[in-house]
Amino acid sequence: MNRHAQAAVLCLLGASLTHAGATDLSLRYVKSGLRPLLLLAGVVLIAAAVATVWYERRGETSGRHEPRVSWLLLLPVLALVLIAPPALGSYSAMRTGTALQRPPAYAPLPAGDPVRLGVADYASRAAYDAGRTLRDRRVSITGFVALDRSGTPYLVRMTLSCCAADARPVKVGLTGRVPPVLQPDGWLEVTGTYTPRRTRDPVGGGPIPFIEVTAARPVPAPGDPYDETWNG
Repeated sequence: MNRHAQAAVLCLLGASLTHAGATDLSLRYVKSGLRPLLLLAGVVLIAAAVATVWYERRGETSGRHEPRVSWLLLLPVLALVLIAPPALGSYSAMRTGTALQRPPAYAPLPAGDPVRLGVADYASRAAYDAGRTLRDRRVSITGFVALDRSGTPYLVRMTLSCCAADARPVKVGLTGRVPPVLQPDGWLEVTGTYTPRRTRDPVGGGPIPFIEVTAARPVPAPGDPYDETWNG
């Protein structure tokens, strides 16, 4: 691989990173807060490609050829552009223990009926605060559906610390007026009320609270499928 080919690979990789950082594609890999760093990395690689060509044209490089194995650098570029992986779903969720943890405090619920909460926010209040901040309130939560081996339905949202590699689920069991047919990985908006019912996650033994469903409707998957509204 000569210098011009190296520059082409760097430019392609930089353009791919810039494209991912500028669109929702990056959300399949990293949390949204890392988008600026992804964009910066893409710009740096493009700048390096331009500098490589400039120095080559000035005759300041030796012109040595690199091993052909260097072309393998194109593989991650092609994978990033052509093979966008789906967001983690029910298969991962039911094989990973809940990430739910007790927060230091609970803020009062905002106004609204129903009040919209993240899955992790509702689960934390229901599991560790005995539902005190949830009583006498209707809440609305959105997540994807997962079913355990017995067929019990859960509403799940995966939470990220950094990237998809460290994603872990927070699960809320569904009871009450649950739709009779649920498709795993389908996204659902659930409206309901607090119930003291809970169970233990078979993976790790963490708490899984339930919500008493009064209404449910299918919704499109959000642009950012991961839950970053809760920091555990």
